[in-house]
Amino acid sequence: METIGVPYHQDELIPGFDVGVPIDHEIKVDLPDGDAWKRMGVLYNEVARVVSEHAPPLLVVSGACLTSLGILAGLQRTGRDPGIVWVDAHGDFNTEATTPSGYLGGMPLALAVGVGTLTLPFELGLHPVPTSRVVLVGARDIDPEEQVLLDHSAIGQRGLDVLTRDLPDGDLYVHIDIDICDPTIVPDLLFPAPGGPGPDIVAGLVRRVMATGRVMAIDLAATWHQNGPAASLQHQAMRLVRAAI
Repeated sequence: METIGVPYHQDELIPGFDVGVPIDHEIKVDLPDGDAWKRMGVLYNEVARVVSEHAPPLLVVSGACLTSLGILAGLQRTGRDPGIVWVDAHGDFNTEATTPSGYLGGMPLALAVGVGTLTLPFELGLHPVPTSRVVLVGARDIDPEEQVLLDHSAIGQRGLDVLTRDLPDGDLYVHIDIDICDPTIVPDLLFPAPGGPGPDIVAGLVRRVMATGRVMAIDLAATWHQNGPAASLQHQAMRLVRAAI
């Protein structure tokens, strides 16, 4: 399985990006001046291009969940129409109208299904994924208005014990934010959420999903502080999940 690295947190290059697993192809782009949406449009168009030129299944490793939009756009450019398995401590279903923090990284799942300000999906040529073909797994830190949006959608909300019968039909795209893990086990995360599983539980979920034979792409978001004192534990978690893939 080809591994593509995207060493960015949104539109910011991460110096010394190291996730503890080998990377075959790294994407770096000279980004224009402008706001974050414009810069991410350039970056994630390149992600989409690279994904579209590689045969599935693919593994993408990056520093941000918004990379998912480039991956999905790339799969769609090849004629694929994948459902989404979104494994994350957070819902990532905020919009600019609901977010209490203004953090763009809390919006990618909403944007993937056509909810919110769609500047970036339009730039990528991304067609909204029907919410009936999306499963959100393991989310435990969801903002109140974000939860209302989720509850009014057809997105399935499941625990880490999700079974293959609960997954969307057809091709699958799997997103895993490493912050799904408990911060006492994987420390120094950007947005820690107490009460999560260990990476062994996440790896078990990955094995079940991969066993369907329907995964076209899987991405691991290394949403931690890079090159800090907890790097060895972060890398151990990443390697364990990677081995399950």
